[in-house]
Amino acid sequence: MPGTRTTTGQFTFADWQERALGPDEDTTPRLAHASVRNTFSGGIEAAGTICEYTIGYVTAKTGSFAGMELITGRLDGREGSFAVEERGRFDEDGTVHCTFEVVPGSGSGELVGLKGQGGFTARHGEAAVAYHFAYEVE
Repeated sequence: MPGTRTTTGQFTFADWQERALGPDEDTTPRLAHASVRNTFSGGIEAAGTICEYTIGYVTAKTGSFAGMELITGRLDGREGSFAVEERGRFDEDGTVHCTFEVVPGSGSGELVGLKGQGGFTARHGEAAVAYHFAYEVE
């Protein structure tokens, strides 16, 4: 992307509410739904984001997920909101790999025309997770 800026920071889980989908939450494969609130600092400053995941467990400790997150706050000092689509997987050792991309047309306020993508790698039990985000605002 021409004129692309890169920013970094970290986020913490403010809340994680997960529920099994289906009759037996102890079998695999299985599906679950998680409602999550995150707090971002660094290039993205946002408290209490709204995030919804659908999770596919292959085993009790492995699987993949997809979700959407609404981020309202500031991006490198620009105020507004935007949504990201997230996709990832989690491994037996507790490592989570996730990439995300801005939903086209979702930027508001000073973030109208925002395009971008980023990601993070987390380890189960970490208090804060580092992210990277490459973006441009038209």
